[in-house]
Amino acid sequence: MATVILLRHGRTTANASGVLAGRTPGVVLDETGREQVARAGERLASVPLVGVVSSPLERCRETAQAVLERQSGPTPLSIENGVNECDYGDWQDRSLADLAKEDLWSVVQNQPSAVTFPGGESMPAMQARAVAAVRENDAAFEAEHGSGAVWAAVSHGDIIKAVLADALGMHLDLFQRISVNPASVSIVHYSSARPTVVLMNTDAGDLSWLAAAAPTTDAAVGGGAGHATT
Repeated sequence: MATVILLRHGRTTANASGVLAGRTPGVVLDETGREQVARAGERLASVPLVGVVSSPLERCRETAQAVLERQSGPTPLSIENGVNECDYGDWQDRSLADLAKEDLWSVVQNQPSAVTFPGGESMPAMQARAVAAVRENDAAFEAEHGSGAVWAAVSHGDIIKAVLADALGMHLDLFQRISVNPASVSIVHYSSARPTVVLMNTDAGDLSWLAAAAPTTDAAVGGGAGHATT
């Protein structure tokens, strides 16, 4: 199958003020966030992406645009509701400090599989639709461009954590052990055998090796030699 770069949007005005933005319209990158996504675009400039798939929210579309501006050739952008932010329902637009006082907060931290946000989405439903969207897009890019295709999905922290947990074979109740920072890059390669998590939560480092990476269905016994560096 193809290889997906999971890119979280850059820091937003809501992130900086400690508010759970959710799907609130009009939440955009702040100055720090714009700097972060510019650096992410630079990291990905050496990787010829066959496509970019973005959450419909402004902060992700801004991040996707920063990536597209650094690509050397035309790269299609599509909007994917499957990687939209979690529907936090009544929790949306509330401060994290206030939400931490709710009884549900400890369940979110320790047993996400049991959480349905009041007036919103359950966390298992969030994971299921996000994983399905990523895998369906990955299969489509592989079918069109071959198994060496690399594409990017621009999404949100909890969404990317849920996709990574699935790729790692982790139960959703363990997904809070994963960190996904603003504008961070994680990489998953799907194959007929299993997903392989190549990188997680990185904000620096050369990615040009992705352009020539040889996909394989087998794990390297003993760890292998790693990828070639430039």
